[in-house]
This record gives sequence, structure tokens and C-alpha cells, in this order.
Amino acid sequence: MKIDMIQTAALAVIVLYVGECIRNKVAFLKKYCIPSPVVGGLSFAVLFLILRQLGGINFTLDTTLQNLFMNMFFTTIGFTASLKLLKKSGIPVLIFLGISIVLIFLQNIVGITLAELFNLNSLMGLATGSIPLVGGIGTSGAFGPLLEKAGATGATTVAIASATFGMIMGSIIGNPIAKKLIEKHDLLKTRETAVKVGAEISAETAVSEEVNEVKSENFHPAFAQIFLAMGIGTIISSFFEKLGLTFPPYIGAMFAAALIRNLADFTEMFKVVEDEIKVTGDIALSLYLAIALMGLKLWQLADLALPLVVMLVAQTILMILVAYFITFKLMGQDYEAAVLTSGFCGFGMGATSNAMANMRALTEQYGPAPRAFFIVPLVGSLFIDFFNAFIIVLFMNMV
Repeated sequence: MKIDMIQTAALAVIVLYVGECIRNKVAFLKKYCIPSPVVGGLSFAVLFLILRQLGGINFTLDTTLQNLFMNMFFTTIGFTASLKLLKKSGIPVLIFLGISIVLIFLQNIVGITLAELFNLNSLMGLATGSIPLVGGIGTSGAFGPLLEKAGATGATTVAIASATFGMIMGSIIGNPIAKKLIEKHDLLKTRETAVKVGAEISAETAVSEEVNEVKSENFHPAFAQIFLAMGIGTIISSFFEKLGLTFPPYIGAMFAAALIRNLADFTEMFKVVEDEIKVTGDIALSLYLAIALMGLKLWQLADLALPLVVMLVAQTILMILVAYFITFKLMGQDYEAAVLTSGFCGFGMGATSNAMANMRALTEQYGPAPRAFFIVPLVGSLFIDFFNAFIIVLFMNMV
């Protein structure tokens, strides 16, 4: 059964509403911050699998708009890469960003190494590395088809499954690690000092521009800036292809968006309408994920069950070791550092929303941590996706 472009988009909307309905009724899904597009998309993917196995019915989706929504979303990520903001954020943010970049390299090295041990395509290791873990569902859906095109059959399904596993595991391991650190080092005695310093850092490095309400008249320039960046991005991507480099189609647009953002920051000739661009990006992400996930070929996981489990367990152990022995020490070894460690597990294996949920639950028990709540969303929501994309491309071309 062929479903055309418009029908696919309409089905994606139904997927979103079904996912939201299921998520609201299942406490487990809310607890671990599983997004509605993931819930709905996987539900439809399972339904399509059942119809295929029992009734021999195959569905073919026209994914033209999926690619458009994907490019739009990642272009909006490019608009967050502000060098001016990074400079203002202070040394703690740079250190945390540096640790996160190291984690990206380690996740990919572990993934590739284990893939080779299981005699799998090395690219399949990237499908269990920073693509699904630091990158999350969105990055998995973008890079998966590129990995498959390069010969890693089933990479999209593996990446999505790994991202879902990561979101759950990142929420499970974060707070037990932080709690152990707090109790082992008796950090509650120094909590007040740490919180005071954290509040001062947050106040000094906070962005001076106030967040404005979303305005309808700003959506015109928002769409204009997004599509301008996407258009310039095609030229940049074409240049990279002529150099013989393998890049996902959105990298050029992301790079162009970053150039436009920093040109606006440093020249003040025009303004990037951040809030409206973010809203547009969120909408594009939801539709893109819904289409990508309901089109998953779940039957491709059967032959990869054991290797996939081993690889994901190894990634979980890596996350625990980096968080416990590196993140906590480099971020100050105080109460705020322990809370940061919990957040680090959340977005290092899942998403920034998981990180915030981890830290919120921890601070409800032990007290506020303003520095942690400033650093984690700044790195997790703004900068890490930009760095992750380029590091993934580096590994792809090396492999």
C-alpha cells in the first residue's frame, strides 16, 4: 500500500495525537520523558509490523516532507550556535562542553570497536554511539538513512532503538550516581557555599537579552531566515561533496544558520528571531520524528538482538565511568557538581529534557543547584548538537 506525501503528513499528525494520548495514560512514559512522536511513531511501526507478518501487507511512505522537516529542524539548531553567547557563558560551561565532546568521541570509539568484534559493519557502531545517545531520536533519524546508504543495513532502526534505550537508561542511572557522590563525599555540608557560588556564576554569565513572547508577526522573518539558511546550505553541502566528504544533507544548512546567527550577533545589522525559530523547529521535529518512526523496519532488529544489547550495556558502563570519575571531578567535586553529573547522564544518553528531569528530582530532595540548571540546558540544548554532528561526520569519513 502506497501512501503519498500529503497522506503521510496527515498520518504523522494522527501519530502525534495518538502518541500524546498514550503518553498521558502511561506513567512510565512520562517518568522517563519519552516524547509523544516516539510513542506514537513506534506504536504505528509495531502495527505495520503485525500487518506485514500476519497479513502480508506492506506500507510504503512518501518521505519527501520528512526530509524537509528534518532540514528545517537542524537548521534551527544552527541558529543556536552563538559564539558571543558561548564567550559570555564562562569557564564552567566551556569545561562541561569539553567533557561532553570527549564523551562523544568515546561513545563512537566504543561503538565502532564492538561492531568490529561482532563482525558487523563499522558504521553500525556509530548507530549505537553518539548518534542515538548524545544526539537522540532526531539525530538518529537523520543519520540512520545515511549509514544505510553507506552499507549499514538496518542502521536507522538500530539507532532509533538505541536512542529509546538511552533515554530510559540515562534517567535510571543519573540520580543513583549523584546520590552516591553526595553521600560518599558528605557534600550536603558544603551545599550552601556551592549553591551561593553557583548563583553568582549564573547571574554573571546569564544572557542579557530577555526572552520575548512569541509574536505572530515574527514568524515571517523566522521562516525567511530558516529557508535562506537552507538555500545557502545547499551550496555549502555541494562544496563539501566535491571534496569527497560524506555529510548528511542538513549540515550545510546548519552551518549557514550558524554564520547568519553570528553575523547578526557581531554586526547587529539585523536580528535573529530566536523564539519563533525555536517554535518552528519544535513543530518540524515532531512531524519529522512521527514520519521517521512509523516507517521503521522493526524486523531488521531480529538478527542484531545480542550484539545490540552488548553494545548498549557497554555504552551505559562508559557513561557511568565518565560521569563518576571525570565529570564530577572536573566540575568542582561539590554539591553542584554532583547534580551536574546527574544531568550529564540524562543528556549524554538521552535528551536535555531527561537531564532536567533528573536534576529536578534530585534538587527536590537535597536543595537548589542554580549553576547546574544554568550549565546543562545551555550545553545540552544549544551547543552539543552542533558539535556532535560534525564529530559524527568525521568518524563516518574515517571509517
